[in-house]
Amino acid sequence: MGLSPQTAPPSGAADRGLVRRTIAAALPLYLTMIASSVAGLVDTAVLGRHATASLAAFALTMAVYTPATATVAGAMRGVMPFVAAHDDDPDALVPVVRNGTWLGILTGTLGAVAVCAVPLIGLASGVPQETLSALGPLPALLAASVLVAAVGNSATSTLVGLGRSRLVMRAGTAGTAAAVVLSLVLVNGVGPIDGLGLPGAGVAMLVSSLISAVVAHWGLRRSTLLAGRPLGLGRPHPRAVLELAGVGLPLAATVLIKFAVLGVLAVAAARVGTVAAAAHSIAVSLVALMFTAAVAIGQATIPLMAPHLKTGNVQGLRAGVRAGAKTALGAVALLGCVLAVLREPVLSLFTHDPAARDQVLALIPLLLLVVVTDALQAVFGFGLIAIRNTVPSLVAFAVCYGLLALAAVPLSALGGLNALWLALLVANVLLVVGQVGFFHQRSGRLAASGTPAART
Repeated sequence: MGLSPQTAPPSGAADRGLVRRTIAAALPLYLTMIASSVAGLVDTAVLGRHATASLAAFALTMAVYTPATATVAGAMRGVMPFVAAHDDDPDALVPVVRNGTWLGILTGTLGAVAVCAVPLIGLASGVPQETLSALGPLPALLAASVLVAAVGNSATSTLVGLGRSRLVMRAGTAGTAAAVVLSLVLVNGVGPIDGLGLPGAGVAMLVSSLISAVVAHWGLRRSTLLAGRPLGLGRPHPRAVLELAGVGLPLAATVLIKFAVLGVLAVAAARVGTVAAAAHSIAVSLVALMFTAAVAIGQATIPLMAPHLKTGNVQGLRAGVRAGAKTALGAVALLGCVLAVLREPVLSLFTHDPAARDQVLALIPLLLLVVVTDALQAVFGFGLIAIRNTVPSLVAFAVCYGLLALAAVPLSALGGLNALWLALLVANVLLVVGQVGFFHQRSGRLAASGTPAART
């Protein structure tokens, strides 16, 4: 007896088609993320030229702002599979969008409170008074930016769930362009116009978030199947918001765990020595640049997997994740080759210290393995998002990165930076095993439960 359409594995041609569709959807998202990173570097460079105290205050605020925005973005990814489930039914999609906006407001408010507390966090951490005095209105401005960005994320998550990544790129690049121009003008001034210094950077980031949010919501209302539909905020539906939060909040917690443990690794590297700390920071930046591709690819797989979730086609779900994994491996391999070939000029952008550069060069093989494993675990993690089962990812991260945090300082004392990155590689390998195992287990339950239409 032949296999049914729901169990037959896809042909090689269909598999290649999935990879091509994944690339087409992921590329605009990746370019958007890279552009945003470049804008952050412009802020740092402009403030560094303005005043050292301003740069120190900016770094202190960003130490809270960055994980806050990343956590909110993680929570909002939980909206994507609910959107993808109704990509052909605008009447069912409207309440999902409204409740997603409420989730964005709630999580954004929490993030904004954390950023507002930067002066207190700095005071409790023993930050010099000179740095605290330089903060001025920056925490308040960036707190507002977190809230605005959260509302914007509700729209971009909807667009990603609908497979409209080009509209996400349009919103992101509009905000990034505004951030770069305004930072250059507002921080140091131009011509006869005096600069605002550090508050100018805050204003630039707030306006950038506002522009991105407006463009994203405009695109959602004008260029999707929601065109002409009333998308006003309306009254929140607590049960529906909690359903979205049930997928999104474990993702937010996972992001927090990763940021916290990376902070522990930075401390462990700093204990080795100044050169090791600098080399570790550069290596982390290079990893982030390549890992961003896996995040974009993982998001792109969610709408591609939605039709298979509706029909309970487990093989189709797994084929979608495999296509994402192949695409991520290809992207990381390409970026890794670029880094290997251009390692000298690339590293010269980060440092002119030959000792730090040599340490990073020695780390490159480990660094590339860390990226590969991190990319694989991320794609399978997004597979769990697609089937709305994100608690296993949280458990896997809590265990693997918890052990890494405990081992980081002793290992760095014994074996320096190489031991630290080897430990990170081992943690990522364990994460791959966990994420793959959890995805196959939980996706298999969809078939076993006999409830394909599964959870919409």
